[in-house]
Amino acid sequence: MGQGLAGLICGTAVSSQYLATEFHLNTPMLQSFLNYILLCVTYTTMLFCRRGDGNILQILKRRWWKYLLLGLVDVEANYTVVKAYQYTTLTSVQLLDCFVIPVLMVLSWWILKTRYKLIHYVAVCLCLLGVGAMVGADLLARRDQGSTSNILLGDGLVLLSAALYAVSNVSQEYTVKNLSRVEFLGMIGLFGTVISTVQMVILERKEVSAIVWSWQVGLLFSAYALCLYALYSFMPIVMKMSSATSVNLSLLTADLFSLFFGIFLFQYNFSGLYLVSLVVILVGFIAFNAVPTPTVPTATSTSSSSSSICEEGFYENPGTAENDAPVRIPAEVEEEDEERRADETKRRASDLSRSLGEETHEDCTVGRSTKM
Repeated sequence: MGQGLAGLICGTAVSSQYLATEFHLNTPMLQSFLNYILLCVTYTTMLFCRRGDGNILQILKRRWWKYLLLGLVDVEANYTVVKAYQYTTLTSVQLLDCFVIPVLMVLSWWILKTRYKLIHYVAVCLCLLGVGAMVGADLLARRDQGSTSNILLGDGLVLLSAALYAVSNVSQEYTVKNLSRVEFLGMIGLFGTVISTVQMVILERKEVSAIVWSWQVGLLFSAYALCLYALYSFMPIVMKMSSATSVNLSLLTADLFSLFFGIFLFQYNFSGLYLVSLVVILVGFIAFNAVPTPTVPTATSTSSSSSSICEEGFYENPGTAENDAPVRIPAEVEEEDEERRADETKRRASDLSRSLGEETHEDCTVGRSTKM
C-alpha cells in the first residue's frame, strides 16, 4: 500500500508540473485549499453527525488548540516545500527532503516510545543511498532544474518543510492509533481550510485572479486535488498498520515514479541509475519492515487506548460513554459464571439432601405405624 501512496504523490507532481510548464500557474495554496475543502466536506461532516464524545463540538471543547497547531503545521509544510523550488535546485530539494526520516525517528523515539534495532538503521541508510543514486542520475541527465537565486533560503525552506512534515506525521500516527482516523482528517480538513483560505487571500490573490480557466486547467486542478485527497485519506490506514517512518520510507520512490512518467511526458533523459535507485530503496524498505519496531508501553497510552474511538465512531466502552455504567470485562464475566455454577451445584446438593431426609422420615413413620 505504501507504493500506492507513492503513486498518488506522483499524480500530484505530474499535474503540478503540467500546470507550471504548460499553463504557467504557480498556486500552491489554491491547490492545497482544494484538498482541505474536500477533507472538510467529507470527514468534518461525519464528525457533525456523531453523538456523544465523538461529536465535533465535544472534540473542539477538549483539544481545539492542538488541532489548530497541527493544521497550521500541515499547511505550512505543504507550502514551504513548493516555495523552496523558487530559490534552490531540484537536487537540493530531493536531498534535503530526506531530512524528514531522521527527524521522524527521533520524534517517534521520544513521543511514541518506538525503539529501533540495528537493522532499522541499516535499512534507512540503504534508502538514503538509493536517493543519492537518484540525485546522481539527475545530475548525469542534466536535470538539475530550479532557481539558484537564493540557495541558502531555499535549502532552509526544504529543511523546515521536512521538520514540519515529521511533526505532522508523528501527530497523525499518534491520533489514528489512539483516537480516530475520522477525527484526525475532520479536524485537519476544518482548520486546514480556514488557514489555507486566509493564506491564499494574502499571498496568492493576484495569481488566482489571473488564472485563465479552461477545461484542461480545471481537469489538472481536479486531478491534483483528488490525488492529494486520496493520499490524505489512505495514509492514516497504512500508518495505523505500520508506522510514520515506514510510510515515509516507501514514499521515497515517488520521485522515481515521477521521473519515469517524465521520460514519456516531458522527454526526460533516462539513466540506468534510476533503476538502481529504485531497487536499493525497495530493498531498504523491505528490510526495515522485516523486523517489527517495539514500543515501550506507558500509562498514558494504556489509559487512552481503553477509551479510544473506533473507526465506525463508537467507543470501545459505550456504557461508560453513555451513562457511566461499569463495563464488565470478560474475566469478570467468567468469574460470575463460575460463581453461578457453584451456587447452582450447592442448591442441587441441598435439594438432594433435603429429599433424602424426607424419605428417611417417611420410612421411620411407616415403621412405627407397622409396629402399632
